[in-house]
Amino acid sequence: MTATIEPEVRMGKRARAKEANRKAILEAARVVFARIGYEATNIRDIIRETDLASGTFYNYFKSKEEVFEALANDSVARFRPLLQKVREEAKDLESYLYAAFSAYFTFLAEENDDAIQGGAPHMSLIGVRVDTPEMQTVSEEIAADLEIVMDKVGLGKLDIDYITAAAIGMAREMGDHMLQRRPVDPKGATEFAAKFTLAGIEELAKSSH
Repeated sequence: MTATIEPEVRMGKRARAKEANRKAILEAARVVFARIGYEATNIRDIIRETDLASGTFYNYFKSKEEVFEALANDSVARFRPLLQKVREEAKDLESYLYAAFSAYFTFLAEENDDAIQGGAPHMSLIGVRVDTPEMQTVSEEIAADLEIVMDKVGLGKLDIDYITAAAIGMAREMGDHMLQRRPVDPKGATEFAAKFTLAGIEELAKSSH
C-alpha cells in the first residue's frame, strides 16, 4: 500500500511545484512588463524577478511572447464570467453597452492596479487585447449578444460585424489611454464609450431607412 501511495504523493508534489513555478514566471513577467514595458523586457529580466534558475523558464515557455499570451489568456478566462453576467442582466441595447463597457474598463483598471499604485512608468496592458482563440471566442460572444439585443429594438439589419469590431476596437484603445490617465476613471470611460456607440448606432439606423 505504501509503495502505491508514495509515487502518487511525489507526483502530486511535482505537479504543485510545476504550477508554482509557472505562476511565479507569469507574475514576474506582469511586474516587469509594467516596470519597463513589454518591448524592452527580455527573458533575463523576467527570471531575475523570481527565485528560479535561468534555465527553468524554458521548461514552461519558449519566449516572452508566449508568456504575454498566457497572461492574456488568463485574463480572458477571468473576464468571460463578467461578460456572462452582463448578458444575463442586460434588458436592452443601452443597458448592455453600458454594462459591457463598464465590465471591461473596471476589469482592466483592477488588473493593472498594482502597477498603477506602484507608479510604474509603463502599464502592463494585460487585458483582453491579444488575438488568441480565446479572444476570438469572446468577440463572437459579443457579436451574438449585440445581434440579440439589436433585434429586440428593430436594429437587426445593421452590420453587426462592423459594430462589434468598432466597439471592441474602441474599448481596447480607450482602455490603453484610460490606464495612462490619473486618476484612472473606468466610469468616465464607460460613459464616453457607451454614448459614442449608441449615437453611432442611432445614426446608422437613420441612414438605413
